[in-house]
Amino acid sequence: MAALVTVIFDGIAYGMLLYLISVGLSVTLGLMNFVNLAHGVFAMLGGYTALWVVNALGGSFFVAMGAAFMVASLAGGVLEAVLFRRLYNGSPLDQVLLSIGVVFVAVAGATFLFGPTVQTLHLPDALQGQWRLGGIALGRYRLFLIVSGLVVGLALWQLLVRTRFGAMVRASVENASIAAAMGVHVPQLFLATFSLGCGLAGLGGALGLEMLGMEPAFALKYMVYFLLVVSVGGAGTLAGPFVAALLVGLVDTAGKYYFPQLGSFLVYVFMVLVLLWRPHGLAGVGRTTGAGPT
Repeated sequence: MAALVTVIFDGIAYGMLLYLISVGLSVTLGLMNFVNLAHGVFAMLGGYTALWVVNALGGSFFVAMGAAFMVASLAGGVLEAVLFRRLYNGSPLDQVLLSIGVVFVAVAGATFLFGPTVQTLHLPDALQGQWRLGGIALGRYRLFLIVSGLVVGLALWQLLVRTRFGAMVRASVENASIAAAMGVHVPQLFLATFSLGCGLAGLGGALGLEMLGMEPAFALKYMVYFLLVVSVGGAGTLAGPFVAALLVGLVDTAGKYYFPQLGSFLVYVFMVLVLLWRPHGLAGVGRTTGAGPT
């Protein structure tokens, strides 16, 4: 029983980490209709930024997390303005080709700058060790990941559902021309939304340094997992990817614990079964039909 509880706890923590990284992709793919396979690049950028702040500058763990969010958000904003914005109204194939090209460029650049080896971040003392709950040991770092995922998910839901900003984003997606005629600065709004999604990916990449490590192939290695969460949960929603990330984390962790010889095979079986059951994901909605800003 103690082993089962530990597996469930670790699976939830892993799922929360996947949610932190993937929720930005759900926003850009579902709300902005942009197939961004380069989303993992911003997670990788956030991870390397946190490593640089801690190891080279001697900054604290929490300062590194803030820097990871800011740098990834800024990089996302620059790429959105320079590259991605030109393809909002383009075909999905064009978007895929551009974003996957960005991935390969980023992988080559990270290999040149940081080397090919996996790097991890030393956690502060407050996040090390375990808490004992009866006869069950719960890792403090994994509990921190769970709390962080819940806080970010709730804050993002409040932002996109309960605020004027979220209403403007949804209106701009549905009909950018009418939104612009009503005084909404659509390009700036999409820039802010895209930057937010990239910043969350950077934060997730930094938070996952101890669990996932960081290497130049990170953006390719975990791309499938991010797409799994969004496709199973349903692009453009917040609750769907949240549930999907938890399920993927639980299935992957339990599979590797009880059936290590299968590796990640069970995750793909789970994805196929869910999509056969609900082709539009757990949220039960398809992608929005509106186009991005012109």
